[in-house]
Amino acid sequence: MSLRKSHELHERRFSRNLGVGLTLAAFIVIIFGLTIVKVSGTSMGVPAQEVQN
Repeated sequence: MSLRKSHELHERRFSRNLGVGLTLAAFIVIIFGLTIVKVSGTSMGVPAQEVQN
């Protein structure tokens, strides 16, 4: 238990830091996902064209 009540400024700062942290985490997940797709070489559901002889 805290000895002093936290100031309203600290609550706003925590809220802003939480938003920035979640945004950064989402960006990292997107970049990681794109990297996995690029490295795996999958075509993301695009059907391959058949060669006719």
